[in-house]
Amino acid sequence: IGSCINSSYEDMARSVSLCKQAAAHGVKADIPFTITPGSEQIRATIARDGMSDALEEAGGTVLANACGPCIGQWVRTDVPKGTPNSIISSYNRNFAARNDGNPKTHAFVASPEIVTAMTLAGRVTFNPEKDALMGADGKEFMLEPPTGDELPTKGFDPGMDTFQAPPADGSDVEVSIDPKSQRLQRLGGFAAWDGGDIEGAKVLIKAKGKCTTDHISMAGPWLKYRGHLDNISNNLLIGATNAENGKTNSVHNALDDTEGAVPDVARAYKAAGVPWVVVGDENYGEGSSREHAALEPRHLGGSAVLVKSFARIHETN
Repeated sequence: IGSCINSSYEDMARSVSLCKQAAAHGVKADIPFTITPGSEQIRATIARDGMSDALEEAGGTVLANACGPCIGQWVRTDVPKGTPNSIISSYNRNFAARNDGNPKTHAFVASPEIVTAMTLAGRVTFNPEKDALMGADGKEFMLEPPTGDELPTKGFDPGMDTFQAPPADGSDVEVSIDPKSQRLQRLGGFAAWDGGDIEGAKVLIKAKGKCTTDHISMAGPWLKYRGHLDNISNNLLIGATNAENGKTNSVHNALDDTEGAVPDVARAYKAAGVPWVVVGDENYGEGSSREHAALEPRHLGGSAVLVKSFARIHETN
């Protein structure tokens, strides 16, 4: 539960009320249970009010107030990659491989309290309105409907102030970047359009169906390269389905008549001075506002993206 969606004080409080009910009967979460506070303010406030302790006593792990598993920052060890399984979360995205990098994971979405109830039961077939849990004493009990204050009675705790103000005059500040760094790279400008038509361009990929910013620039382990445009460009469109062959990360290289990974073929075209384009469908680039999804095609030599319509933020990027 948590992340930027459904992680308000009330959301946390309602989940805590279920955890406390279960704890009264000696019951803890039957499966891995992670909690991501939605902000530093929420993290600090639920810690002050004892809610973090209650969640941890129920078998949960309170993570940092960041994207976490919602964006794929999840080192999952309970299920080997490639194994069919189900997870349930209160996140706002649930397409294939989003949370744990496993395309065989079925990701279901529900409210924080339903996620918590099913976590305590250990199964997605659990109906808290009809089904009972087994207490540590061997007796069955029903969960009461969860309750929680909409706002904290003691007000919000703003938490730690981690803002570092820049100097009033930064003109003499030099940013030093290790030339061998794999995570940081100085960002240069793109060459301006020459005003002429795009001629001799190849179609790098025709993306079939929905193509979100996650399909264009995956998150998860790739996020460590956010400061290195060339390295993170190695995830360009690797999640998009190629309409030509129905595969992901497999496109035709017109230079040598072979099949290759999308970023590899894009780099080959760029090295040969051959412009290329992407063809998409409707609402191309929906989802997270990820500027890398707009930067990477141009960095690897893309000339145009031809679609029926763009998602608003992606079009702006």
